Amino acid sequence: MKKFILALDQGTTSSRAILFDKEGRPVASAQKELPQILPAPGVVEHDPEAIWNTQLEVAKQVLSRVDLGPKTIAAIGVTNQRETTILWERATGKPVAKAIVWQSRISTPICRRWEAEGLTPLVREKTGLVIDPYFSASKVAYLMERQPELRRRCERGEVIFGTVDSWLIYRLSGGKLHVTDPSNASRTMLFNIHRLEWDEELTKIFGIPRTVLPQVCPSSGVVGETVPQLFGHPVPIGGIAGDQQAATFGQTCFQAGSAKNTYGTGCFLLMNTGKTPARSSSNLLTTIGWQLNGEVTYCLEGSVFIGGAVVQWLRDNLRIITSSWEVEKLASSVTDNGDVYFVPAFVGLGAPYWDPYARGAIVGLSRSTTAGHIARAALEAMAFQTRDLVEAMQKDSGIRLEGLRVDGGASVNNLLMQFQADVLGVPVRRPHVRETTALGAAFLAGLAVGFWESTDRLIDLWTLDQEFLPQIDLAERERLYRRWQRAVERTRAWAES
Repeated sequence: MKKFILALDQGTTSSRAILFDKEGRPVASAQKELPQILPAPGVVEHDPEAIWNTQLEVAKQVLSRVDLGPKTIAAIGVTNQRETTILWERATGKPVAKAIVWQSRISTPICRRWEAEGLTPLVREKTGLVIDPYFSASKVAYLMERQPELRRRCERGEVIFGTVDSWLIYRLSGGKLHVTDPSNASRTMLFNIHRLEWDEELTKIFGIPRTVLPQVCPSSGVVGETVPQLFGHPVPIGGIAGDQQAATFGQTCFQAGSAKNTYGTGCFLLMNTGKTPARSSSNLLTTIGWQLNGEVTYCLEGSVFIGGAVVQWLRDNLRIITSSWEVEKLASSVTDNGDVYFVPAFVGLGAPYWDPYARGAIVGLSRSTTAGHIARAALEAMAFQTRDLVEAMQKDSGIRLEGLRVDGGASVNNLLMQFQADVLGVPVRRPHVRETTALGAAFLAGLAVGFWESTDRLIDLWTLDQEFLPQIDLAERERLYRRWQRAVERTRAWAES
C-alpha cells in the first residue's frame, strides 16, 4: 500500500493541508482563509477556535479528495505561524482569550519597560533575540497583567500557554499532549538556546509561571498520535517546526551558509550557521533551525513584518486590484517605479531596524503617479526589505551570499523575483515545490518514521523551477537601494508620541 505524509501548515492568513508522496511531490492540497481580527491600529488577533477548525477542515478535505484511508498516512508534520500566543484551559481546551498574533504591537509598553530595566543584554545572551512585542513572552505578560485572575489560574496550572503548534497538537491528541519543539520555543523569549531548556531566570523576571509552558521535544520524532475520531484511525505526529524553520528545512538548506527567503504574509530570511549559534551585531536574530537526531542546527534570521500582506492591503484597503494575482499585471503596466517608494511599516519595522513606532508611507508621489507605480513600489518593497536583511546577515556571518532560494506565495510573481535578483546582485532560485513550509514539516515527520532514510535523500528531491539572474548594473542597483533607505528613514518613530 502506498503511504503519504500529511503536512498541516497553519499560517497567519490561511490554514493549509498538503499530502506528499515518497518523491516529495504534493498529491493533494486544501486551503482556507483565516479571518483577521483588527481591533485597533497595530493590534492583530485570531480566534483560536477558527485556527483549529480551519486546520481540521482542510486536513479532512485533503484526505477525502484522494479517497485514501487513514492507514495510508505514515505521519503528520505540523508547521505554524510562530510567536502567536494562545492561552487555554488545560482541562477543557477552551481558549481564555483571543490569540495575540506575532504581528501585534499591543505589548510594546511592556517591552519598553523591560528595556528600561536593562534586560536587553540578558535576553540577547540567553535567547538570541531582541526585546520586542513580536515575541511571545510580552504577549503572555500582557494577558496576565490585564487579568489578575488569569495570572492566578496560570500559577495554579489551570491555564496553559502555547504557540500555534502546541495548540494544534493539543487538539489533535484530544488534550493528551502539551508540547512544542526548539524552533518554536526559541521564538518565545523564554527559551535558552544554549542549554535547550526554558530559562528559569527569564521566566521569573517576566513573571511567567513555569507551569504554563509546554514540554520541548525534537523537531523530528514521534511525540504521540491523533485521537481516532478525527481521521478514523490514530496517526503518528512526527514533525514540528515553526514555519520559517520548516521552509528552510524544506529548501534543504542543510549546509552552513545556505539561505532561503520566504515571501508570505511577512518575509523571512534564514541562513544556516551550523551547530553553534552566531551572534549578531546587526539586530538580526540568532535562532534554532531544528533539532534532528540529537543535534541542533542554528540559523541567523531576519524578519520583515509586512511582505505579501502589502498585496492584501492593495486589494482590501486601496482596492486597486480585486485579486492578489492581479498585482503583477498592474505593476507590469509601468516600466519602473516612477521614483515611488512604498515602505509598508503598518505594524512597525522588523529587522534590522526593530522600530515598533514606524508606520507605513508612500513617498515620491507626483501628478504622473498611477496605480501601476504604487503596485510596483509595493512589490519592490519586499525585495528592498530582503536586501536590508542580506546586508546585515553578510556582515554578521562573514559569508557573502552566492544565491538565494525562494518560496512562499509571492515567489510565483516573476516580476518580483527578477527585481529581487536585480537588487541583490545574485541568482534567485525558485523550486518546483513552492510550498516548502509544508514540505519541510513533511520531511521532518517522514524522517521520524523512516519514510525517508536521510537528509541526503531529501537533497535529491529538491528540483529547480526557475533561476532569475541580475539584469541591472551595480550603479543602478545602488541608486535604487539608496532611494529606498531614504524612504525608510521618513517612516521611523512616526507613532512614538
